[in-house]
Amino acid sequence: MVTITPSIVVVSAIILVALVFFATEPVPVDVTALGVMVALMLAQPASEWFVAFGLLAEPLSLFDPENYPGQALSGFSSTATLTVLAMFILSEGVQRTGIVQMLGAKIASFTGDSESRQLAATIGVVGPISGFINNTAAVAILLPMVTDLAERGGTSPSKLLLPLSYASMFGGMLTLIGTSTNILASDLSGRLIGRSFTMFEFTSLGLIVSAVGTVYLLTAGRWLTPERIKPERDLTEEFEMSDYLTEVTVRADSPLVGQQVQRALVETDFDVDLIQLIRGGEVFLEPLGPKEIQAGDVFALRTDRDTLVDLLDVEGMDLVPNVTVDEAELEAGETGQNLVELVVAPGSSLVGESLASASFRQRYDATVLALRRGGELIRRRMDNITLRVGDTLLVQATTESIGRLDNNRDFIVAQEIERHDYREEKIPVAIGIVAVVVGLAALNVIPIVVSALAGALAMVVTRCLRPTELYDAVQWDVIFLLAGVIPLGIAMENSGAAALLAEFVVMTGEFLPLLGVLAVFYLVTALLTNVVSNNASVVLMIPVAVEAAQTLGASAFAFILAVTFAASTAFMTPVGYQTNLFVYGPGGYRFTDYLRVGAPLQLLFAGVTTLGIAALWGLTP
Repeated sequence: MVTITPSIVVVSAIILVALVFFATEPVPVDVTALGVMVALMLAQPASEWFVAFGLLAEPLSLFDPENYPGQALSGFSSTATLTVLAMFILSEGVQRTGIVQMLGAKIASFTGDSESRQLAATIGVVGPISGFINNTAAVAILLPMVTDLAERGGTSPSKLLLPLSYASMFGGMLTLIGTSTNILASDLSGRLIGRSFTMFEFTSLGLIVSAVGTVYLLTAGRWLTPERIKPERDLTEEFEMSDYLTEVTVRADSPLVGQQVQRALVETDFDVDLIQLIRGGEVFLEPLGPKEIQAGDVFALRTDRDTLVDLLDVEGMDLVPNVTVDEAELEAGETGQNLVELVVAPGSSLVGESLASASFRQRYDATVLALRRGGELIRRRMDNITLRVGDTLLVQATTESIGRLDNNRDFIVAQEIERHDYREEKIPVAIGIVAVVVGLAALNVIPIVVSALAGALAMVVTRCLRPTELYDAVQWDVIFLLAGVIPLGIAMENSGAAALLAEFVVMTGEFLPLLGVLAVFYLVTALLTNVVSNNASVVLMIPVAVEAAQTLGASAFAFILAVTFAASTAFMTPVGYQTNLFVYGPGGYRFTDYLRVGAPLQLLFAGVTTLGIAALWGLTP
């Protein structure tokens, strides 16, 4: 029986606060993780002062006193953190060659307008790719391709995008390097029980899970997945912009004549966005700010009716009669494709900023017409709304500006943009580097962290990546998240909090068989990872799983595998996994759609995974 000590109380309190912050995200999850690390670092020395004043009998036991603050900072030097960092660089090197995009484009030739073939091709492409490059990157790369595939085939994107996200998750379980979660779990397993994962340790179970998931998505899942967006997409109609887009002309007596657009119409209190200027039959897009307004100028605007009335009265403008601004007009002329959806990516510098504070219009020469957050559409007073990961922006811009946005790591452009900067000649080199990294790690010639870092360096030496692209390749929010939560696992073990939580789980062994206790661990981890970060779930649950398995006389490795697989199956909420957020806006999904499609899959995987672990590895040492 574990005695509740002050160390357990402090660690438990930090965990509870962290879980609330992870779930509600008042600050980004990586900031929360760093806050956890700092709190743990401060708690131990602070407790010595409490001892000196007689408030505590002994200092807290969170970290080894002889290795403090080394253990508290160990997340930054962890092999898991460094391996994940290197894998981001390797994934970027492969992505820059364009091979994934080329592979995705090939499938359009045989899918046609068959939804079944489109769905099978989407799952069949993203699953295997996610086993060898980061699955988050795989979805980011393939999302535009799948959206265009649906549009060309007359299929609703909603029918393909959620399966794209789900398939990337179970595809990531094919190898050790498929997700950062696997790498972190392997590191924890090595530290706790002396057995890390090999490169293809759980590939057999990953194949079984992928096959079951694919069958589900092609049958029951296909029927349950809603058609939120019409097959024939009109973005202005989809974002319900008809009441917010109009054209006005400047009268000769307007006080705006002779003023710069920036001062007269942009830097005002009016809730209005300028989309384009038409002058003498010529269409001008951003940047419009420096242009001097002339009588007869026609402006296409995004505004609401009340603001429009005030604008006409005060600024000397008239409505252009019998005009409806639609997608065809916004994309007309020599400007090329001007209307696109942008998804705010994880790690984006815009997260936590607003369009105004980020100077979006000036920075990107683009105009935001609407913002979609899940099922909520926002088309007015958008400038001061704080942006979140997964927000979808309807943007009007020139082809050149859209190209720059497509190259920007802050966004995912949800439609395919014609690009000519892929390094196709480097395809054999990049694939060869990844193959060597995987081969060396699989054969245990050198540790995975060494082969991955060597591979990252090789990507630069061979010019698959330029040195300046290294830092952009890394998702730093994930790196800081790992560095912040790893010390929490150490503190849980040292304080006894893991053993205490394990005692509660072990109680289920009084009325459940060992397989049932394993299923409980899977389900608890799966529920947790749907609310908080998958990496945080692994750090919290693996120490508890090891303690519980040792108490029950079960195989600790089997319990670690259950937690690892469960942490990568956040099917029931859009916030549980980054790939779910990627497709949330472009698919037009509602929060409940994830529960409807994902809950049966979650239960199916719980049964298949626990039975698979029992059959392949056994439940006893």
